[in-house]
Amino acid sequence: RYEEREDFAVVMQPFFRNTLLPLDSNGKPDLSFFAADCFHFSARGYAEMAMALWNNMLEPVGEKQTYNNFTHDRSKLKCPNPEKPFLSTLRNSGFRNSDLNLEKTEPSVPYWAVIVAAVAGVLAGSL
Repeated sequence: RYEEREDFAVVMQPFFRNTLLPLDSNGKPDLSFFAADCFHFSARGYAEMAMALWNNMLEPVGEKQTYNNFTHDRSKLKCPNPEKPFLSTLRNSGFRNSDLNLEKTEPSVPYWAVIVAAVAGVLAGSL
């Protein structure tokens, strides 16, 4: 949808895709990364996620890290450099319009099949 725009880009940042639960020195979950509800992150957890997101934005498309190692080490924070002083997008990562299939494609599932499946699911659930 946005590949042809030069003033706007949408890029998936997969830093959380393969992330494992951080463990403490005893091999148990390190609760210092989580809030009291054990679901949301604490300030320490959000700091780790922010660093991972920042690093992902600087990594070229196709070479983005898909995990976070929770090392709490600021030296792993990446910085822009003179060769790449920008956030990575499809265009500046080496993908050009000729490499992308920008033509409209038909959906793999017809719209009516989704409606039929939804109605069938509601009927089956109510039975």
